Amino acid sequence: MTAIDMNFASPRLLLVSAGAVRQVANVLAKFGLSRPLVVTDPFMVSSGHVRNCLDPLVAAGLAVSVFSDTVPDPTDTVIEAGVAVLNNGDFDCLIGFGGGSPIDTAKAMAILAAGGGKMRDYKAPFAADKGALPVIAIPTTAGTGSECTRFTVITDTERDEKMLIAGLGALPLAALVDYELTFSVPPRTTADTGVDSLTHALEAYVSKRANPISDALALSAMELIGANIRTAYAEPRNAAAREAMMLGATEAGLAFSNSSVALVHGMSRPIGAHFHVPHGLSNAMLLPSITRFSVPGAEARYAEASRRIGFAALTDGDAVAAAKLITGLETLNKDLAVPTPADYGIDEAAWNGKMALMAEQALASGSPNNNPRVPTAAEIVGLYREVWTGAAANR
Repeated sequence: MTAIDMNFASPRLLLVSAGAVRQVANVLAKFGLSRPLVVTDPFMVSSGHVRNCLDPLVAAGLAVSVFSDTVPDPTDTVIEAGVAVLNNGDFDCLIGFGGGSPIDTAKAMAILAAGGGKMRDYKAPFAADKGALPVIAIPTTAGTGSECTRFTVITDTERDEKMLIAGLGALPLAALVDYELTFSVPPRTTADTGVDSLTHALEAYVSKRANPISDALALSAMELIGANIRTAYAEPRNAAAREAMMLGATEAGLAFSNSSVALVHGMSRPIGAHFHVPHGLSNAMLLPSITRFSVPGAEARYAEASRRIGFAALTDGDAVAAAKLITGLETLNKDLAVPTPADYGIDEAAWNGKMALMAEQALASGSPNNNPRVPTAAEIVGLYREVWTGAAANR
């Protein structure tokens, strides 16, 4: 056995159960917290879903304020507005309630409030280890894993760039993981967040920075997601499938938070920044082509992933299992109606015109360096072209 050199960070408390959100006031009390600012989005407020979080807090006699100006791809301007609210109040914690965007917003607010300046000052490789206030995360989708990661992704509006912010300042103090909150999530979001969590698990497992604990979590997550993603997509009220997807997303989040993501995410962030494609969906668009490119760098690991997801049989050799992984991901995209960039409405000339810049931004993020096969800028441009044309799927 080779020597192990690793560190592992996670929330101090992970509460995973049906109805976990109803214990939010008790969780705050465990840590001596009583003055929360709830960070959520306009839909959670207008739909009334935010009451799942607010009602237990009000019932416990806590004074609660809400910041709901978050946007699907959190921007530095929204973070600054949130910090202004934070600084004008008397709060001792932040509660991120919603999908990855509200949780990422709460995390970024804590970091910016601690150090001031601009959000770009904290872009990786800067170690954003300080947060002004603790964050309690309550996810309502099974996808980003943001409830248990030391990452947040924020768009620099001046530079049109999605920035990876990494450090212990982004790590929630506690996470309440309640699959019942996902029953109302529509099929498109279920599919996109589901593939996002599958990508987290797969990239965590093949990352050059993988470790024994992240491996165990990633393999478990792939098994859960592979067996349940189609059911959750087709049967939104299927409790067993929703529970499995939520647990898989959290496991995948813990895995990649401690081993890092790789080329898919590096290439995905620029697509979101330039073309406003939801993060999980851009991952899904990329995943088959990037996996095909990457397999030669870690065939045995990709093969094991294929077996765990359920694409390959346990008796399949590595070459066969790895090939089945690529075809399995292509079939999964079809089954989940994942659009191509063209189907999504992106203009081909605009896509081609941005490919070189997107490749530069992908490499600058650092994520591609964790990939089993590290690409050049020219190879990334070629992969963006392949994702547009779909040509490799016909080879």
